[in-house]
Amino acid sequence: MLILLPPSEGKAVQGDGPSLDLGRLSSPALNPIRELLVDRLVELCADEEAAARTLKLPATQRHYVQANRALRSAPTLAAWELYNGVLYDRLGLGDLPDGEQVLIASPLWGLLRPSDRVPPYRMPMSARLPDTEALAKLWRPAVAEVLGARDELVVDLRSGAYAQVWGPKDRGVSVRVFKEDADGKRSVVTHMAKATRGEVARALLAGGARPESAADLGDFLAGQGWKVELSEPATRSKPWLLDIVNA
Repeated sequence: MLILLPPSEGKAVQGDGPSLDLGRLSSPALNPIRELLVDRLVELCADEEAAARTLKLPATQRHYVQANRALRSAPTLAAWELYNGVLYDRLGLGDLPDGEQVLIASPLWGLLRPSDRVPPYRMPMSARLPDTEALAKLWRPAVAEVLGARDELVVDLRSGAYAQVWGPKDRGVSVRVFKEDADGKRSVVTHMAKATRGEVARALLAGGARPESAADLGDFLAGQGWKVELSEPATRSKPWLLDIVNA
């Protein structure tokens, strides 16, 4: 089983480890693109106003310009410590026995293991850096090369922007979260969806789950008390859909 997670907008602001060493990150095949993007992002952030526009930074997040400017020299921290949004709060990677079944999608790093050490940064998937292709397009062939040869079940907890980079086809299960009201009407509540995805990932890792199929995954989550609905892929190029319905 492989669990794919999105990054989070919420991040720690300070590391305490050695400076960035791309050679120590997992998935070394991604390093040429990582190198390119770090260079472009550092160059962009030499101009605070241009960086704020490109990265869509409100006034309260201008400190990320300085963080990006210092990417090569700033102290690093493990990815599981860096990301601290609601999904990661509910997941709690720090006290789980085996976080290495997890990969975190990232606009800047491509893919990260929870133990990979990187500095704090800010770059949304929607950013268009100078003299660089759209990030999803840029990453697509390299990420496909890294993930395409794997044959385990992929539990895909990423949001749409990150799913554009690579899809696991019919060996993957895309987990969606809905809230259902008393009349049976369903809606997406972003905060709740992130929390539920974190709880799903934690249940799988803490419970030592090893689902080999979408049906195995659905059975495991139903046994944990979630209301789940599983739908077969429309084509072999699409993932299974597993809907979690919260009242």
